Amino acid sequence: MPQTIVLATNNRGKVVEFQRLLTDTPYRIKAQAEFDIPDAEETGLSFVENAIIKARHASRLSKLPAIADDSGLEVDLLNGAPGIYSARFAGPAASDADNNHKLLNRLQGLPREQRTARFQCLLVYMRHAEDPTPLICQGSWEGEILTEARGDNGFGYDPLFYIPECGRTSAQLSPEEKSQRSHRAKAMARLLEKLPKP
Repeated sequence: MPQTIVLATNNRGKVVEFQRLLTDTPYRIKAQAEFDIPDAEETGLSFVENAIIKARHASRLSKLPAIADDSGLEVDLLNGAPGIYSARFAGPAASDADNNHKLLNRLQGLPREQRTARFQCLLVYMRHAEDPTPLICQGSWEGEILTEARGDNGFGYDPLFYIPECGRTSAQLSPEEKSQRSHRAKAMARLLEKLPKP
C-alpha cells in the first residue's frame, strides 16, 4: 500500500513533475489542492525557511506527512536574484512571461560569460506538522540565461535556462530528460534515500 504524502504546492507544473519523480516508488503524491489547502504565506528569507513554512502548513491542514519544495533561479550578476522571489519577480500576480521579460531586461546587452545562473531546489519532508527534525535536501542545476526563449516544455524560467552540456534549454528537454537532470530531480533523489519506508 503506497504511503500518501501531501505536496505543498498549487503549482500544476510542480505537481506533474513530482508525480513523475515518484513513479515506481512506495509513495503517492496528492496535491494540497485536493484538500482545499490554500498556499502558505512565504515569509522566510531563504529557500529552506519557505519550504519548512509550506510543509508545516500543508501537514497541519491535511493531517498527512508533507513534502514542500521551495525553488528558484539564482543569477550571479544579480547577486542571486530573483532567488526566493522567482515566482513573483515581476510582481505578486506576475505570469511566467512577465518574470522572463523582466529578467531579460535586467540582463540586456550582457555577454554570455556574465549570464551564469543556476536553479536551486530545497525539499523539506515533515512526518507531521510538529516534526522537530524535518528532512532537508538540496539540489542545484548550473546553466546560463539566453537572450531569448527556446522550447515549449516546462514552466517558469525553463525557456531561458540553457544547459551547456545538453546544448538546449530546460524547456527543450523531454520530461524524462528533465527528471534525470534537474535541480528538483537531484533533491528528490537525495530525499528518497532518507525517506522512511512505508
